Amino acid sequence: MDSVLAFILRQEVYFGTFMLIAIPVTLNISFKKLIELRKQANNSRSPLTKKKAKTQDVSSLLEPNIAFIKSRLGINTDIVFRNFNLAILNRKCTLVYIDGFVNKLAMRQFVVEPLMSKPCNHDQQMIKTSDVIAYLIDNVIPIIDMNTATSLDDSIYNILSGCPVLFVDGEAKCIIFKLKKEETRSIDEPVTEALVRGPRMGFLENLRDNTALLRSLSGDPNLTIVEQEVGERTKRKLAIVYISDIVNPDLLGEVKERIATIQLDNVPESGYIEQIIEDDYLSLFPQIQSTERPDRVMGGILEGRVAILLDGTPFALIVPVTFSMMLQTPEDYYERWISMSLIRLLRYAAIFITVFLPSFYIALVSFHQGLIPTDLALAIANSRVGVPFPSFIEALIMEAAIEMLREAGLRLPKPIGQTVGLVGAIIIGEAAVQAGLVSPIMIIVVAVTAISSFVTPQYGLGIGLRVLRILAMFCSATLGLYGITLFFLMLLIHGSKLKSFGVPYITPGTIYSKDDLKDFVFRFPLFTMNTRPKEFYPKNNKRKPK
Repeated sequence: MDSVLAFILRQEVYFGTFMLIAIPVTLNISFKKLIELRKQANNSRSPLTKKKAKTQDVSSLLEPNIAFIKSRLGINTDIVFRNFNLAILNRKCTLVYIDGFVNKLAMRQFVVEPLMSKPCNHDQQMIKTSDVIAYLIDNVIPIIDMNTATSLDDSIYNILSGCPVLFVDGEAKCIIFKLKKEETRSIDEPVTEALVRGPRMGFLENLRDNTALLRSLSGDPNLTIVEQEVGERTKRKLAIVYISDIVNPDLLGEVKERIATIQLDNVPESGYIEQIIEDDYLSLFPQIQSTERPDRVMGGILEGRVAILLDGTPFALIVPVTFSMMLQTPEDYYERWISMSLIRLLRYAAIFITVFLPSFYIALVSFHQGLIPTDLALAIANSRVGVPFPSFIEALIMEAAIEMLREAGLRLPKPIGQTVGLVGAIIIGEAAVQAGLVSPIMIIVVAVTAISSFVTPQYGLGIGLRVLRILAMFCSATLGLYGITLFFLMLLIHGSKLKSFGVPYITPGTIYSKDDLKDFVFRFPLFTMNTRPKEFYPKNNKRKPK
């Protein structure tokens, strides 16, 4: 009892208690304004309040159309206006395209030459009395992928997207040719999600290639791909992918509604979409799963989830997601269930070590020396002789060094980055010990923590865990093990309240389902996993037909 009173009356305990109360209250007051601003932004982004701009229709006269396009696009030397005569009717035509953005060989062979060639077997009378644009599409131009437009704004958008547009004098429509020059890399293994066993293919930057990869993995006619545009100025193509007879209609509607609220000039990467449509932007936990692997996306939509693909990035998004899914990899299902279950358990242990190992060391060394075995306590005391900083400052110094080395390894060229990361860690650690700045045991603690952080399959989750580790260290430096306990309880409360598109983040721990527990911490044999995850409320809950 006396030791408890002595602990309570210590000055640092009062200070730590004050900080633990003052920091959350201050953050709560500060974030209230941010939350109100977020709500106002969400209300202003309602699809119902989004006004459509008036469009300019294609004129039947050629000159006004070309003049309008030139006025909108300004003086650009890479925009070509190719004028020629339509041979079958002797009318003026203009082909508008961006130089370097179209397949010139195909355009010359399949568009310009057929239109400029002399009429051979064409019935002039029938041409004059019919729709000229339709006649050209059906009888003259041998291209499969083309369509028409009656809006000059649509034609300008297609020109800027790499599609040549043909205007014919006397016609109030234009023809759009899908002849964009596709520059794409070959299919490679994903850099961020490498596997020992599994498909060696990842998504590319081209949306059509990515949807084709998904089609190649599934012959299901219910696989649905719905495309739309995001970005008020850049107008990037976005695809929503799902299986129509599995996905919950409410979930699908929620995804479409949130995407419709995006009002940005440019959406260059799927990370923009992730940050806008997530449930809680103040949380350190990612509530949307990102992946480069087509097999992971296919597995997700077969569970009743929805995938979001954006043109220009190889990273797809899968919603909703739970915490346990962030610790799973496709390889978990490619290997035998016993070994992969143990590896999953190892991942959970690694996450606990990543967040709490330095804070436990700080708490034991600074507050609870009596809990350390005598021999180990003597070893720690001897190693700390001459160290001028408390254990908390030691840990902060080494954490900062590790994070800087990690960032340097990422930003430098790959061969140099690997060398800097390995050699830098060895040199800095040895120099810090010899200089008496940190103790050797602290080097071991930080090294084990860093290695454990590499076990996390999702990069976004790993970043959040690194921030949580720093917060846990602050709590342990103020209240010891009591501070760690309070921090852990606050973390559990936050995780229990957190949702991803209406799905509790730590399911199936909060929504008990015997079948869902077969693919939670441990993975049961595949023949026992006969149902889809119930937390997604799929229309078809059975994986196997009767």
